[in-house]
This record gives sequence, structure tokens and C-alpha cells, in this order.
Amino acid sequence: MVLMQPDAFPKSCDPSAGPLARAVYPATPEAPLQARTYVREVLTGDESPVPADCVDTVVLIVSELVTNAYRYGTEPGDSILVVVSTTSDRVRVEVHDPRRRRPRPREATGESTRGRGLHIVGALADRWGVDDRPFGKKVWVEVTR
Repeated sequence: MVLMQPDAFPKSCDPSAGPLARAVYPATPEAPLQARTYVREVLTGDESPVPADCVDTVVLIVSELVTNAYRYGTEPGDSILVVVSTTSDRVRVEVHDPRRRRPRPREATGESTRGRGLHIVGALADRWGVDDRPFGKKVWVEVTR
């Protein structure tokens, strides 16, 4: 994992809330665990700690998004960027990967062990979406604190 220096909030967030937290992970099977640990540390170490139930929700969402990024948005040697920002009333997380292909919810069957991640994200997040980047995409979520 490579930690990056804090940066200014994107225009969609309240600039008075503080800096962004960013971490880059190699696209490996360990990336979801590393991202969950990092996001939990960021949210519990914030000047205004995020409530535990919100932290748990965001960590589960991050796990789903980073797993999707690793499985479907990267190739060996690629990286995944996780960006966390907070305001007084919400948490926003972005997961960046180098593929432009947009994720879409799949119909999960009783026998399938996959295909539920975006349904979980949609059920837990207040808002979520996908934005194109010059070299890939970012999937973002917002959860009320």
C-alpha cells in the first residue's frame, strides 16, 4: 500500500471539512482487506469520529467495491486508488481502477456465490454512481453519518 498526501476536497464536497485521505493498493487478492483496514482507521481517527454503525456500513461497501475493482477493473500490475472524504453529515468513498467498463448489478441466482455486491452497495449507500476518468473510472458512494 502507498499512502498519498492529503489533497483538497473535490468541488462536490464541503471544503471546510478537511483533506482527502488516499491510499493506493496493488491489484491483488489482499487489496479488499487492506482497503477495509485503511478506511476503518481513517473514519475512526477523524477529528470528529464517525459513528460505529456508519463505519461498519462504509467498510462493507468498500470491501464490495475494491473486490469488484480487483476482479473486473484491473489486470496484473495495475493499482486501485481508494479516496475517503468526510463532512459533518456524510462519508464519501471513491474506488478508482484503470478500466472504463462500468459495473452493473447482476441477477444473482440461488446457486451463484457472486453477483450480489452492487445490490449490497445500493441497499446501504444513500447515493452511488460511476464517473469516467481519463484512464479508467471511479465508483463513488455517499453514506449519511
